[in-house]
Amino acid sequence: MSSPDRENVEDFLRNVFRTRGSRPAPRIPVLPILVVLILLFALQSSFYTVDPEEVGVVLRFGRYIRTTEPGLHVRLPFGIESVQKVPVQRQLKMEFGFRTQKIGQRTQYERSARTLAEALMLTGDLNIADVEWIVQYKVVDPVAYLFQVRNAQETFRDISEAVMRSVIGDRSVDEVLTAGRQEAEDEAVTMLQSLCRQYNLGIDVQIVALQDVNPPDPVKPSFNEVNQAEQERETLINQARAELNREIPRAEGEANATIEAARGYAINRVNRSKGEASRFVALYDEYRKAPEVTRRRYYLETMAEVLPRVGKTVIVDDAVKGLLPLLDVGATGKGKAE
Repeated sequence: MSSPDRENVEDFLRNVFRTRGSRPAPRIPVLPILVVLILLFALQSSFYTVDPEEVGVVLRFGRYIRTTEPGLHVRLPFGIESVQKVPVQRQLKMEFGFRTQKIGQRTQYERSARTLAEALMLTGDLNIADVEWIVQYKVVDPVAYLFQVRNAQETFRDISEAVMRSVIGDRSVDEVLTAGRQEAEDEAVTMLQSLCRQYNLGIDVQIVALQDVNPPDPVKPSFNEVNQAEQERETLINQARAELNREIPRAEGEANATIEAARGYAINRVNRSKGEASRFVALYDEYRKAPEVTRRRYYLETMAEVLPRVGKTVIVDDAVKGLLPLLDVGATGKGKAE
């Protein structure tokens, strides 16, 4: 700095100090204000509130001290004790293969490169399936959830994906797409809960639900044709079973009716035969008692039964001479003459 500039600065400073010296500055109570600010900060950092669905995990210099229930609580201020809140009454959800962007009348979903990588899986019959699923769970041990593993959320997501890939890999694509979904979900819940206990994550797995299982887009038309063919096959099988269930009872009914009719006919014939045999035996016994009377009675009864069927009968004595036979000129004869 040059000499003229230095002199100008010195003159300016003399004028400033001379002016301030003529008027004394007011004194500000800095210490009481500082104490009040410290007390206010301590008071503000000493109270915290836990929501009804949460519990508070209190840490003192990073070490677990206690767990507090919902409500208003006190802690040591100035960051000596910190609180991490964990939702233990709320059912939490993880989505795999998709992400929900907006919930409303029309829910919007997002599919990115990560979700596509989660969804693509190899099935047991070496096919590719596009699997979307959700896992619903609750935190039952907040301390284990926070401190047993480095990142419980990411760990739980990783083991959930590993379990689902294992379950899908043990089944064919047809089982996953149709009848095996419920069995796959139940097995996934069992395996995932077992791993959570093994890692001591403090998580209770409640539901594993397959949201959507589809073949990848390039092969979707072929899968649709296969599904349509299977549905037609099931329709034909059901129609055949319905026809079978309708025809077999009818045939069995007709067979039973024929059998019962034959049995009735057999019983009738046997009973009639026995009755005629008994009647013949009774007649024979009567005949033995009085042969002539019985013979005449049966002769007369037989003639009484036969003669009405003969029609007109003319009995002529052989000794009669010059008998003129009469022709039947009644209606029958007129009809024949015509």
